[in-house]
Formats: sequence, C-alpha cells, structure tokens
Amino acid sequence: MVLRAMRGIVKGATPEPPVPTSGPLAGSREQALAAEIVHLTLPDGTKRSGQVLEVSGTSGIDAKKTSLFEDMLHRVFNRSGKPIDRGPVVLAEDFLDIMEEMIQTGVSAIDGMNSIAPGQKIPIFSTAGLPHNEIAAQIYVVDYSEENFAIVFAAMGVNMETARFFKSDFEENGSMDNVCLFLNLVNDPTIERIITPRLALTTAKFLAHQCEKHVLVILTDMTVREEVPGRRGFPGYMYTDLATIYERTGRVEGRNGSITQIPILTMPNSDITHPIPDLTGHITEGQIYVDRQLHNRQIYPPINVLPSLSRLMKSAIGEGMTRKDHADVSNQLYACCAIGKDVQAMKAVVGEEALTSDDLLYLEFLQKFERNFIAQGPYENHTVYETLDIGWQLLRIFPKEMLNRIPQGTLSEFYPRDAAKH
Repeated sequence: MVLRAMRGIVKGATPEPPVPTSGPLAGSREQALAAEIVHLTLPDGTKRSGQVLEVSGTSGIDAKKTSLFEDMLHRVFNRSGKPIDRGPVVLAEDFLDIMEEMIQTGVSAIDGMNSIAPGQKIPIFSTAGLPHNEIAAQIYVVDYSEENFAIVFAAMGVNMETARFFKSDFEENGSMDNVCLFLNLVNDPTIERIITPRLALTTAKFLAHQCEKHVLVILTDMTVREEVPGRRGFPGYMYTDLATIYERTGRVEGRNGSITQIPILTMPNSDITHPIPDLTGHITEGQIYVDRQLHNRQIYPPINVLPSLSRLMKSAIGEGMTRKDHADVSNQLYACCAIGKDVQAMKAVVGEEALTSDDLLYLEFLQKFERNFIAQGPYENHTVYETLDIGWQLLRIFPKEMLNRIPQGTLSEFYPRDAAKH
C-alpha cells in the first residue's frame, strides 16, 4: 500500500483501521478503504499514521513472516490467511519466508504416460467449461500413508460453487483431515490473489521441510489476476513473478518431505499462447492438457496425452520404482496413438475403403485407447500396475512385429500374458 503519512509518503504498509498493527495479517478488520486514515506499527517499533492512496506492495513491513503450525491441516482460511471455519486462531510453531519415485494419482493417462515425480511442478492446461476442477480433486489420491501426506489447496478468484465443490469433495472422501484450504473468492479484492498462492506455498514449505510430509499443492486459477497493464494487459514482470511461485517446489537434501505443485490454468479462448500459459510452460516441468474434443465425446477425464508432457517422468519410473516395462509401454502407446490420429485424419479425406489392414488396426487401437485407457470414473482409482496391464491389453491388438518401440526381451516377458483372454 502507499500511504500519505504525517511526514510524507510511507510505502510498504498494509492499512488497517485506526488501531496499532504489526503486519499484513494483524488488525480487527480485513481491509481499509481508499482515503481512509490508518495507524500502524512497523516491525522496528516505529508508529506511523497516514491516509490510503493506492495499492502497490508491502515493502517495509514484515510481509515475509507467516505464522505456521501443523494443525493448519483440516482448516479453511481466507485469501489473507485468517481462519474462516470458526476454528481457533493460528498459534504459530514456526515462522518461514513467504525425485527417485513416482506419485501415484490413480489417473491412468497421468500415471501411465505423464508420470509425476515428488517435487515436480506440472500445470493443468484447460479451458472454461472443462472438468479441470474434478481432475484436480481426483489427483489427490496418492500412495503415501495419511500420516505422511498433506494437501494445500489455494483458490484465486473462484465462485462459491467451486469453493464448495472442493471442500465437500475433500470431506466426502475422508481426506479433509490432511487438507489446508486458502480461498480468495470472486468478490474478494483482486490484488489479494497475488499473495494467496504465496501463503499456500509457505504453508506447504513448512509441512514439507519442518514436518517432513509429502505435500501436494493445487492452485486454481492462475490465469485470474488483474494488475498494471503491460503485455496484453499483464505486467512486464510477470515471468519473474510466476517463477517465484512455481519454483517453490522440490525436495531438500536431508529432509524426507517434498512439495509437488499442480497449478490449474484456464486458457482464454483455448489460446495456449496466452501470456500466462505461455510463460508457465517455460517455467514448469511439463503440462497436462485437458481437451474439449474428448470432453464433447463424453470421455472423462478428457486428457489429451499427445500435447501433455512430464519432463521428470524418466527419473520417476522403471524397475524398483514402478515396473521395468513402464517406459517402453509408454513410448509404444504414444507412437500408436500418434499414428492412429494420422490415420483418422487420412480416413476423413480418402474414406475407410482406401485404408490398409494396418491402418484399421491403428483405428481400432485409438478407439479402445480413448474408451479403455483414458476414460475412467471420477472416483475410480487405477494403480500403476493396473494402468500398465490395460496398456498391454491395447498393445496386443497389434502383432509383435508392429511393436517396434519395445525391446524383444520385454515383449517376450509381457506380451504373452493373459493371451487366452484376448
């Protein structure tokens, strides 16, 4: 905030009503209005009085300190970190500044072909009207013990329906005891959407590195922000600003915990070159692409695996972590899916009569791949072994000679399995 003080301009204070304050989270009211007179106490004890002129930052006050304690799990907070669930206030245990295994999400399209490693940052690219919230809620099924796993969920600019959906979904699935929610609703100040994800990540950092938990951070919606116009209506410092959010993930040597981040981005008009998805793709380690065409064909989750990517997948799968055939199955599924898409496009031009027998196999594979591999119920959880077995069932559509992405030794071991059923 910028204040008109009694002795000049004071920058860096979050205004409060005319009572002493000591930081952005103190005081008896959520916010002060423009032109309102406020009194505040800076961290060094200096007392200032002033008038609110504009919103511009928090330099000069103790904005880097957020009170944290492990009992923040099973709690709901507003965009500024204040409890809104009628529970007790936060009694801090600590104050903090604002990959050789796989996270099993239970979603075959992710576990099988875009595996997520602990500490990875991988966004969900979606469009308005698609079930990205349902996918994010489904992803929290992780193969860690409840005592060692936590979810930090931050919502920026969402309506009450979305906030209610996540809260009720967590409660119905019995995971609310391991969830901490931060909510900035659509009718809350837009400027506070900048600090909400940082509060969530500060909490995640404490749970991961102090309590040694594996923390999954879900942020929605990263595209909702309004600041000083710059590139296409966004500030010029946005790349650096997004990096300060996305880079607060990973693991720390000597600690067992990790922070895995899944931000949700709705692309305006399905434009992947929009500034926020574009810059996000440069910073993060892949993306999960939610496709409208799959959604229109009643396929859930409508994850298009071809534009999706997980850059840390290689270090999170294989013998000793998932199964030794995981990488080979994934590569072959990608190849068959890509060829099937090409054949599908060719069929629209020349007709099915002009296709070869091999082309017809790829069309059959593509249809069953969408219906049997990608599609699953919203509460259906596939283990990674079940996912790989489904993949092998689809690959048996082809004769061995056409599976040229899988080594002969792996084919000999896995291809004949359950052959009598197919």
